[in-house]
Amino acid sequence: MTTASVSMRRSRDARRARANAPAAKYSYIRRRLPPVELLSEEAIEIIENNAETILEEIGIEFRRDPESLRLWRDAGADVRGERVHIPRGMARRLLRTAPREFTLHARNPARSVRFGGDATVFSPVGGPPFVTDLDRGRRYGTLEDLTNFIKLAHVAPAIHFSGGCMCEPMEIPPNKRHLDVQYAFFRHSDQGCEATPETPSHARDAIEIARQLFGAAFLDDHTVVLGNINSNSPLVFDGRMLGALREFAGANQGTIIVPAVLAGAMGPVTAAGCMAEILAETMAGLALTQLVRPGAPAILGSFVGAISMRTGAPTFGTPEATQMIFATAQLARRLGVPCRSGGSLCSAKVADAQAAYESAHTLLPTLLAGVNLVTHAAGWLEGGLVAGYEKFVMDADQLAMMQVLAQGMDLSDRGQALEAFREVGPGNHFLGCGHTQANFESAFHQSAIADYSSYEQWSLEGALTAEQRANRVWKKMLGDYQDPGIDPAADEAMRDYIARRRAVLTDAIEEE
Repeated sequence: MTTASVSMRRSRDARRARANAPAAKYSYIRRRLPPVELLSEEAIEIIENNAETILEEIGIEFRRDPESLRLWRDAGADVRGERVHIPRGMARRLLRTAPREFTLHARNPARSVRFGGDATVFSPVGGPPFVTDLDRGRRYGTLEDLTNFIKLAHVAPAIHFSGGCMCEPMEIPPNKRHLDVQYAFFRHSDQGCEATPETPSHARDAIEIARQLFGAAFLDDHTVVLGNINSNSPLVFDGRMLGALREFAGANQGTIIVPAVLAGAMGPVTAAGCMAEILAETMAGLALTQLVRPGAPAILGSFVGAISMRTGAPTFGTPEATQMIFATAQLARRLGVPCRSGGSLCSAKVADAQAAYESAHTLLPTLLAGVNLVTHAAGWLEGGLVAGYEKFVMDADQLAMMQVLAQGMDLSDRGQALEAFREVGPGNHFLGCGHTQANFESAFHQSAIADYSSYEQWSLEGALTAEQRANRVWKKMLGDYQDPGIDPAADEAMRDYIARRRAVLTDAIEEE
């Protein structure tokens, strides 16, 4: 074998080894791109004024939670039964104590994330009862599926935060499920995560499990878990969510206040009307966290879309939804709190062209808007009913591209490449110059899913679709997963708490 042949083989083997090596994990994004301000100052002021009118004239109902009503009454709001009329400007004044930015501490400090400012954090799908993959099709989610998704999020380079319950383990009774879910997140990944605060007792359990892992003293002044608090749009918070909100805020853990407003159903058919509703509901929920504990970390959230006027089904990736993502981020910045919105949302049933287009029309605007916490960023299908394995890794691949985009253009000496011009001169090519040779491996982002080969090569290798290639990728990612380990004493403490709680809980969710 010639020296050249040996050299070529070694080069080829090295390329294959690099391609097969687990990808490096990225830190959360610190955007170098200025956020796009889609709406004018006048437009934003109109929405803010309309939200204040809603709070003062129409009011927000805080149902089945006397403690929240007491807090509002003591603060000077006009409480009539369960409806609270919040004087103009009161909610905004209360929010002066809310932090503009805060850190969520992961058990691996290198994977802690920051919410607010120029930070963007990608988090995967949350909440679907179903899962799907090319091998087994659509089915109810299990604890095994949830564990797989936690591992995929742990491995995926540009998923910075494990998020909430990526699929419901339907084989576990509903009133005990949250215990297994919380343990799975804390055990199988050392990234940060959310809890599943469907009731006040579920919120207390999540916080107590976190205390077993991090230590009670640490939780007193460190945020280690987020709770997603949904309003019951339009203009209602129910007792379960309010109780969970008070548990999280009282323990200095983060709350995300999220109205789920689909235009034409839970909100008006106009984007401006929906935004006034979203701002009113979020200001009311965020202000309540500060009544519970001034300085408690909280995030303004939105979940935006519309319904089909022909079928009533939810739609995503529409121009109106894109406008609302930009507006949400602008309003949050003016309010002085971090923002949660966007994702890779779609109505598609499989990871097809519809899924790709709708997800792209949600994800890119989310990044450009300057959203801080991007939930549902990977794996979302069928309007959120399904978590897809192939869709998960296809989305995660796009998130890595968004991470590169957010870094902005490289204007270092390497990026300016003047030495390359000096070497190449007029009329020649750059393929063999020193600058190209030194930088070609890292010059461009390489997709883990896309096929860049010729038609002939693609055909010889099986003519695989992107979804079929993604099937191979997620299996390899699970194979690459390495257990992050855990302190045995903390693990035992969590298990002991969970066993004691499971012994006293019934299988069905009870009213609180």
